[in-house]
Amino acid sequence: MKKLILGIAVLSTTLAFAQTTPSTGSSMSPVRFGLKAGMNVASLSKDAGLEDQKSKIGFNAGVFANIPVAESFSIQPELLYNQLGAKIESRDEYTIAGVTTRNVESYSTNLDYLTVPVMFQYNFVPNFYIEAGPEFGFMLSAKNKGDRTTTVTTGSNTSTTNASYTDDIDKDNLNTFNFGVGIGLGYYFTDNIGLTARYVAGVTDVAKDRPSGSDAIRNNNFQVGLAFKF
Repeated sequence: MKKLILGIAVLSTTLAFAQTTPSTGSSMSPVRFGLKAGMNVASLSKDAGLEDQKSKIGFNAGVFANIPVAESFSIQPELLYNQLGAKIESRDEYTIAGVTTRNVESYSTNLDYLTVPVMFQYNFVPNFYIEAGPEFGFMLSAKNKGDRTTTVTTGSNTSTTNASYTDDIDKDNLNTFNFGVGIGLGYYFTDNIGLTARYVAGVTDVAKDRPSGSDAIRNNNFQVGLAFKF
């Protein structure tokens, strides 16, 4: 699987950079570089331990090159900073020796990646395109950040404590490489400024060395934002 992913990356990169100099007399547009930024609505695919996971808002930003390869087709490699993860809520309650303890926890799992999408784009008309392609991600950091409320009841007496925390997740337990497949579309209002939207479905399990028979946890991300071509 790793060799297949590496092969796709090498092939995509070769195709992209092989087109950086259009043939003499070609009617294709020149290579254009740009910036893009936008909002992420990220989540983790559910398994038995993530029933209460919700979407997490983050952002993405980076650079791209749009490389025409035919009259209506182009390849767009990108380099993006991407905030992925999910919001999770958990509750547990137990009683020992007449003392009842109830914990309510709400936290965000923040998984930050440097991602390299390689999108193959088709223009129906000059300003509107659809796209699809692989995305390769490299984990930069992993943290849980949230709030915990603990309520302890003994007979008629109740006490409540609140705490906020930020914990680093041990990346030795995670796959620091992430592979996904994206589909999207975009529309340029002017020759320089456009609106983009993309959904990326994760293929790689976020966790490393998962027990046999357990469900994988994968990144999923919907992006919407603006692009600017120079």
